[in-house]
Amino acid sequence: MGRFQVITITDAAADRVRQIMKTRENAKGIRLGIKKGGCAGMEYTVDVVTDPDPKDDHVERDGAHVYVAPEAALFLFGTEMDFEVTRIRSGFTFHNPNQSSACGCGESVELQPADLKALAEARATAG
Repeated sequence: MGRFQVITITDAAADRVRQIMKTRENAKGIRLGIKKGGCAGMEYTVDVVTDPDPKDDHVERDGAHVYVAPEAALFLFGTEMDFEVTRIRSGFTFHNPNQSSACGCGESVELQPADLKALAEARATAG
């Protein structure tokens, strides 16, 4: 079996990450994190990575590299990262089982930490 991964990446998200890597100088991928803010309490952050942090979890799909900040991993465990284009906006979307609510504007979320027992079992199974 492969290495345990905190998140999964859809084809659309991988395509967008590869586009970012091609168009941004020295880009090695993107870094996914969370920060306090917004009306629901937390916001996802997406930043370009030029110098990967060895402490980050690294997820790769078809040449698209996503790094997950260690402080965000417990809140993002099991998340599917997607990319969508609508008539109103385009951007990454996150299907997160740890999300308990979201604000009306969709810019912030309330997240609960993942179940540590489930996390340990998943890591043991993947190992």
